[in-house]
Amino acid sequence: MADNRAEIMWQGKYITAVKDGKWEYVSRPNNISATVIIAIDDGHIILVEQYRVPIGKNCIELPAGLVGDQDAQEDVLLAASRELEEETGYRADTLENLGEYYSSPGMVSESFTLVRARGLSKISDGGGVDDENIIVHRVPLNLVREFIAQKQNAGIALDGKIFLLLSAYLLAE
Repeated sequence: MADNRAEIMWQGKYITAVKDGKWEYVSRPNNISATVIIAIDDGHIILVEQYRVPIGKNCIELPAGLVGDQDAQEDVLLAASRELEEETGYRADTLENLGEYYSSPGMVSESFTLVRARGLSKISDGGGVDDENIIVHRVPLNLVREFIAQKQNAGIALDGKIFLLLSAYLLAE
């Protein structure tokens, strides 16, 4: 946690570069956080693929988005519902908060709330808003390892949270 030594080096609309003693890290201004959605539909997982400027290539990810970027008081489950619909075109009957996590706490102070979406209905094509150009993938759960390997072999990046889908395989002896 930053203390009184923390100094804002630069701030944009969505990120802030901070120096705190010897540490340099990135945070989100105005208490913006994120939500990441595990959306399971009839034995399939909903994944998204989109171009990510910082890495210069497409990336396979769980659907996700910012919480509080448009409304500082936004509820995390409402944000998850909005992001799921915008990115994937699916609406969930129920959303369950699975807790708060940090994806890279040595470099970024941002947290995300993991949300499970159930009872999905396809209401649109998805694809995101503005220029996001999101590709939606509905992958059978029993073929997730193969799908991820195929995408990785094709040079597509993988978001670290994809490990959630591979954990049983990775932890097997």
